[in-house]
Amino acid sequence: MRVWVPYSGVVGRLPAGLSVDVYDSGDEPPDTLDEVEFYVAPYTFDLAPLELIKRMPALRVVQTQTAGFEHVLPYLPDGVTLCNAGGVHDTSTAELAVTLMLASLRGIPSFVQGRDQQDWRFGWYDALADRTVLLVGYGGIGKAVDQRLAGFEVDVLRVARSARDGVAEMADLPRLLPRADVVVLCVPLTADTRGLVDAEFLGRMRDGALLVNVSRGPVVDTDALLAELSGGRLRAAVDVTDPEPPPAGHPLWTVPGLLMSPHVGGSSSAFRPRVEKVIVDQVRRFAAGEPLRYVVRD
Repeated sequence: MRVWVPYSGVVGRLPAGLSVDVYDSGDEPPDTLDEVEFYVAPYTFDLAPLELIKRMPALRVVQTQTAGFEHVLPYLPDGVTLCNAGGVHDTSTAELAVTLMLASLRGIPSFVQGRDQQDWRFGWYDALADRTVLLVGYGGIGKAVDQRLAGFEVDVLRVARSARDGVAEMADLPRLLPRADVVVLCVPLTADTRGLVDAEFLGRMRDGALLVNVSRGPVVDTDALLAELSGGRLRAAVDVTDPEPPPAGHPLWTVPGLLMSPHVGGSSSAFRPRVEKVIVDQVRRFAAGEPLRYVVRD
C-alpha cells in the first residue's frame, strides 16, 4: 500500500508496513505514480499537483489540506474518495475574520497609513460592541467565528443551508440582511453560493454596513461590490477575491472602503500541527480499513 504525503515529519508517525513517498508542491514527483493509493495533495492552488491524479491508476483516496475542495473536483476520477481538511482551518480563519472586523471598524488601516505619513489621526471610530453580526454559513468556520464573538457584546444572527435551532435558512437572508451591521461570509463555494452576494444582496445591507469574506472570492459579485464601495455606502474586509490575486491595476487595489488580506485565513502557525494530525489519522484509518473522516465525495 503506497501513500504520498507532503511532509517528511509525518512519515515516522504512520503505520508500519506502508510504502511512503514525500511529495510537496514544487518537488519532482516520485516515480511511483502508478502505485499510489492514498494521495495527500500539497497545500497549494497550483494545478500541477492535481494534474498528477490522472496518472495514478491505483488511486483510491485524495486528501486535501484545505477546507474548500471545489478546485479538486474537476480532476477527481469516478470511484476515488475525496476528503477535505475538516476542522484544520476553523480556528485560524475565525481569528482572521474577527481581526478583519475589528481592524476595519476601528480604522487600523488608516492608522498604519498615518504613521507612514507622520499624521496623528485622532478621531471617533466604530466599535464592534453593540452591533449585530450576521454569519452566512454555519459550518465549522461559522461556529468558530461565533465562539470568538462571545465576549464582544454583539448580537449574532446565523444562517445556514438548513434551518435548525438558533439558525435560520438561506431563504431568510432578505429579511435578516437589513438588520446586520456586519455580514460575515463563511459558506463553501458551490453552485448555489457562487455569486450569492450580488447587487440585490448588497442592496439589502444597511447603509454603512461591513461585509467580511473569509469564504471564497466568487461567492461575491466583484462588480457589484465595487459599485457599493465606490459609492461609499458599504465597507468590506476580505481575505479572498475574484479574481485572486487581483492583477495589477485592478480596481480592488484602489477602491475606497476595502481592507484586503492575501488569502491567509488558514496560513498561520496553527496550520501545520493540525493538518499533520489529520494526515496521520486518515492514513492510519485507510491502512486499517476503517471509515475515513471528512469525506466530501465518495
